[in-house]
Amino acid sequence: MDMLNVIDIANVLFLDIECVSGEPNFEELPEHMQELWKIKARGLNRAQEELEEEAYAETYLDKAAIYAEFGKIICISVGFVTRDKEDQRLRLRLKSFESENEREVLEGFSQLLNQFFNNPDRHFLCGHNIKEFDIPYICRRMVINQLPFPAMMDITGKKPWETKHLLDTMELWKFGDRKSFTSLKLLAAVLDFPSPKEDIDGSQVGRVFWEENDLERIALYCEKDVLATVQLFLRLRRMPILEDNQIIHVPREK
Repeated sequence: MDMLNVIDIANVLFLDIECVSGEPNFEELPEHMQELWKIKARGLNRAQEELEEEAYAETYLDKAAIYAEFGKIICISVGFVTRDKEDQRLRLRLKSFESENEREVLEGFSQLLNQFFNNPDRHFLCGHNIKEFDIPYICRRMVINQLPFPAMMDITGKKPWETKHLLDTMELWKFGDRKSFTSLKLLAAVLDFPSPKEDIDGSQVGRVFWEENDLERIALYCEKDVLATVQLFLRLRRMPILEDNQIIHVPREK
């Protein structure tokens, strides 16, 4: 944990992603992808034989979004910390890249990394469960979209000690314990900072996207997760959490 105290928080980009299924429902998948999802679904359900067609459709709605081969990214929210020149108080700026077009989301995020967070020896990416989910998912979707990796994401084949620029708050909280997943919501309660879970939760993102087409609502939800990650990071460093007047939401481009 001491390593956290030597990191300049201004060199850390905090992030979170929101994903949905690649199509609104199982029936709209191309036929060959339907067959591949059936194989995946049988594995998820530990089924040796064919499932009912309804089971494939239901499993697709519930689970497809979390697999990069069957889902897509509709929002990447980021947060970066600055210091006020006069009083040195921290300020957090939250920004989202959201679009129905996944390529636009990935390109906007990549541009930010290339411009401001481009040195793995100096800069850091931080998220909750980022090593097991967010980073692999982004990298896989970049390959699928045939986009080049920014330096911070170019981790193929690298050893753990070569990816020290990836800070995972869930891993930091484990203190070596490999048995459990600890949610941001639980840590918010235990460490006494505002919970990120308001309005909607992760299981509802697909419905809000496919049925309501409310990307702004999803982006706000994603930014709350980023804010909660920043607050957790500060708690882990035994620093005061941010107050509302220290948080800035960067307006979305129309």
